[in-house]
Amino acid sequence: MVNSLQHIAIIMDGNGRWAKKRLMPRTVGHVKGAANVRHMVKACADAGITYLTLFAFSSENWRRPAEEISALMGLFLQYLENEVAEMKAAGIRLRVIGDRSAFAPLLQSRIDQAEQETAHNNRLHLTIAANYGGQWDVLNAMRAWQVAHPGKNLQDLDASGLAAHLSTADLPDPELLIRTGGESRISNFLLWQTAYTELYFTDVYWPDFDAAALKKATQWFEHRVRRFGRTDDQVAANPESPATPGLGTTPLSPPHFNIS
Repeated sequence: MVNSLQHIAIIMDGNGRWAKKRLMPRTVGHVKGAANVRHMVKACADAGITYLTLFAFSSENWRRPAEEISALMGLFLQYLENEVAEMKAAGIRLRVIGDRSAFAPLLQSRIDQAEQETAHNNRLHLTIAANYGGQWDVLNAMRAWQVAHPGKNLQDLDASGLAAHLSTADLPDPELLIRTGGESRISNFLLWQTAYTELYFTDVYWPDFDAAALKKATQWFEHRVRRFGRTDDQVAANPESPATPGLGTTPLSPPHFNIS
């Protein structure tokens, strides 16, 4: 069975090492990486992918040198100013998840404007995670649930209730997460949403990750056996993926066995 794929998440890693390998400043790698976002959006749209989520800047990235952070913020602003018109024409919807309060007012304004101008597009939903952390997302969701249910306590919170308040609440969970750059961790990205996501790690640095590399990743995914807690025999008998475990209103319960 070939797995269906509608949502890809990517940790865009390796810009700095790409530049270092070529004896260039790290900022040159970030420029090349930002340019590759456009190519990857097109590659995913051409491949029929409906949702693409990119990890652009984590809440931990503020620890980097000030000049590198300034360059990254400038690239983000430049991307918003240069690409939105083309995204609007191409049917790409853009949204940004993460804590925007730390961004400069101009950048916050451009994010709002880009989201508004592309809000009615649906060919591909592009989500940029900026100043984002998975732990932050889960804690925010818990707090939002508490505000929405002031008469209840946390014992009343179930998985679906929390998921409804995540920053990605209106998106399907990603089936495939790709990390470029040779590292094998998810670095606080979409911690809740990737509980049953297939993880693909590649040594290719983000600026070099092209349509051919994307195809290699999706072909790998297509032939993964996605069990969701079942056995291989069960999957073979009923290939359709069940509802993601843990997201119902009640937890899964083991069957009752009579032992004599």
